Amino acid sequence: MRTDWIAKRSGHSNVSQMHYARQGVVTEEMHYVAQRENLPVELIREEVARGRMIIPANINHPNLEPMAIGIASKCKVNANIGASPNSSNMQEEIDKLHLAVKYGADTVMDLSTGGGNLDEIRTAIIKASTVPIGTVPIYQALESVHGNIEKLTADDFLHIIEKHAQQGVDYQTIHAEF
Repeated sequence: MRTDWIAKRSGHSNVSQMHYARQGVVTEEMHYVAQRENLPVELIREEVARGRMIIPANINHPNLEPMAIGIASKCKVNANIGASPNSSNMQEEIDKLHLAVKYGADTVMDLSTGGGNLDEIRTAIIKASTVPIGTVPIYQALESVHGNIEKLTADDFLHIIEKHAQQGVDYQTIHAEF
């Protein structure tokens, strides 16, 4: 549904909803969210600009139906799915995604830690999903160094974060400890 909307923005370096909101621009996603939430579109733009609302809608996930998370919006439900080295495969994860959405999940978090090619599994999940998909990049980063965190570099971790964004992940949870 967002292919034409995204095409209008191609070639720009910053295509985030927050960037447009702070420029005073109301995107198609903001209009859609305003209708979905039954709120004034200007309130949506202001809340996104202030950082009190997000519209997790990666430009690499065009079949996504825009939604919002924030103080002014309705409560949302997240569902967790994920392949592991012990069980699961790509089709099982897609089936889990469809069940989660069928039963009301507004977003789905892919917590895959193994059990197959994580990039292929994630790409299939994103392609099959009309809701935002989130990830925890440290899981794949640790898999890439066979669980040996001492071998994980900052550049390796940043590479995984960027890869997830390029694949179409709409939001990420970053676990950082000191």
